[in-house]
Amino acid sequence: VQLQASGGGLVQVGGSLRLSCAASGSIWPYNVMGWYRQAPGEQRELVARVSSGGSTTYADAVKGRFTISRDNPKNTVHLLMTSLKSEDTAVYYCNVVTYANNYWGQGTQVTVSS
Repeated sequence: VQLQASGGGLVQVGGSLRLSCAASGSIWPYNVMGWYRQAPGEQRELVARVSSGGSTTYADAVKGRFTISRDNPKNTVHLLMTSLKSEDTAVYYCNVVTYANNYWGQGTQVTVSS
C-alpha cells in the first residue's frame, strides 16, 4: 500500500489550501483515514481523521477551520484548510489505519506566512 499526498505549499495567513491523499494497493475497506502534522521540534499530532463510515475527529486547534472528507471508492482523503494561521505551518502526513496495519504517506510541507 502506498499513500501519495499532494496539495501542500506556501500560503499567506488567512488563506486556504486543500490537501489530498490517494491510497493505492489493497486496503481493508473498514479503515480510518487521517492527517497528522509535525512542526519543527514538535511531536507529530493528529489534525483530523475520518472513518470509512464517515465519523470525523478534529484537533481542537483546527475545529471550524479544517474539513476532512473521503471518497471511499477512490481510496482518497482530502483536507480543506481555511483561515490558515502561522501555527499551522508543518509537514502534513497522510495516514490510513486498518485492523492490522498503519500506513503513512511521505509528508507534504505547508507553510503559512504572515
